[in-house]
Amino acid sequence: MKIEQIYTGCLAQGAYFIFSEGEAAVVDPLREITPYIQKAQKENVKIKYVLETHFHADFVSGHIDLADATGATIVFGPNANPSFKAHIAKDGEELKVGKATIKVLHTPGHTMESATYLLFDEKGKEYAIFSGDTLFIGDVGRPDLAVKSDLTVNDLAGILFDSLRNKIMPLPDHIIVYPAHGAGSACGKHMSKETIDTLGNQKKTNYALRANMTKAEFIKEVTSGLLPPPFYFPLNARLNKEGYSSITDVIQKGTKALNPEEFEQVANKTGALLLDVRDQASFAKGFIPNSINIGIDGNFAPWVGALITDINQPILLITDEGREEETVVRLARVGYDNTLGHLKGGFNAWKNAGKETDHVNSISVQTFVDTYKANPNISIIDVRKANEYQSGHIMDAINLPLDNINDGMPLIDKNKTYYVHCAGGYRSMIYTSILKSRGYDNLINIENGFKSIVAEYPDTKVSSCVC
Repeated sequence: MKIEQIYTGCLAQGAYFIFSEGEAAVVDPLREITPYIQKAQKENVKIKYVLETHFHADFVSGHIDLADATGATIVFGPNANPSFKAHIAKDGEELKVGKATIKVLHTPGHTMESATYLLFDEKGKEYAIFSGDTLFIGDVGRPDLAVKSDLTVNDLAGILFDSLRNKIMPLPDHIIVYPAHGAGSACGKHMSKETIDTLGNQKKTNYALRANMTKAEFIKEVTSGLLPPPFYFPLNARLNKEGYSSITDVIQKGTKALNPEEFEQVANKTGALLLDVRDQASFAKGFIPNSINIGIDGNFAPWVGALITDINQPILLITDEGREEETVVRLARVGYDNTLGHLKGGFNAWKNAGKETDHVNSISVQTFVDTYKANPNISIIDVRKANEYQSGHIMDAINLPLDNINDGMPLIDKNKTYYVHCAGGYRSMIYTSILKSRGYDNLINIENGFKSIVAEYPDTKVSSCVC
């Protein structure tokens, strides 16, 4: 018996490939299924089951396409009611994968269909749990994503408490915990950067598994400090429950190469969003007017999901050559399937065709610090999250988080000059590009952001607050 964790940093998501004696199960696969099929071919095993821990909200799973391609059975826990063919397992039901056994534990709370899969090795010994969003390393799943008219956040938190205490905590300490997410995911609050641990260590270190913790204490701690979930979460959950287009079709449509004339015609005809995924430095030097920048080498998919508010929005891509398909796939991971094509030859082809271009006024940290020292009254926008701002910020900078860009826009004067920064330069360019596409032309981006400012120029006036 072998287990492979397939971790995707952009989504902070863990999928799992379990195999024994010629058979395999895949837990919570991503939408691009080729890696799992290739893995099965390499190990000479047949994928028997696709195990889903719940209807995921933060990404579109590959369960349907993988089952179609391999003949595997999709498995959900009790209470699931998908619109496609699947096996709805009973609590305590056992599934065989070669000589290994997987027991379905119904662990509602994060969602009501949430299941944890308990793996027994070939000798029948309890070996690991695949805990989905029920139990993370250092945290537990947020209970506010499956609220219904008959269930409140507190109700779900109480149900989660019972699931953890009655189904997971009684298991042996040596068991390995394989969660669906790690640090960076919006599915929890305090997740560790570690992606596996023993259950025994989690009982010692995870605040939510504290010994002698009452249900009331658990509910209070788990529900406090929850930020609003990204708007696309319920849309992804619906796709995972009701079905979606084949990833093959999405890739074929999205990777259509368009020359500059064709690109411009499609944009004008469809009103497509022009999404430039190059790095922020390249974008600053030149871009197609009204395009926005979300760099493919950052937390691309989550920021797409947070900022492009229509999941059916037509999209045209500007990428570095050779990264077209990767971009289409990463958009599809969070349900953005309506990519209409990409600019053949990238931005250089557009520029060489004599088309109109634009640029962002982007300055070095040194230039910013010199300007700030000469004129401390300049207007500064800090687009980091509120907790980052509270831990330390440039004196008199206003906090307008990128996450809530639409709420902050009315506070910005189009006729006034602002210096914009984040922690490292990625988010500030996204922010600046979006506002520039909406007619805000007096924004100056600070390259490398706050971390470089305080590291390289420690005498810069920095304040902090406790809020």
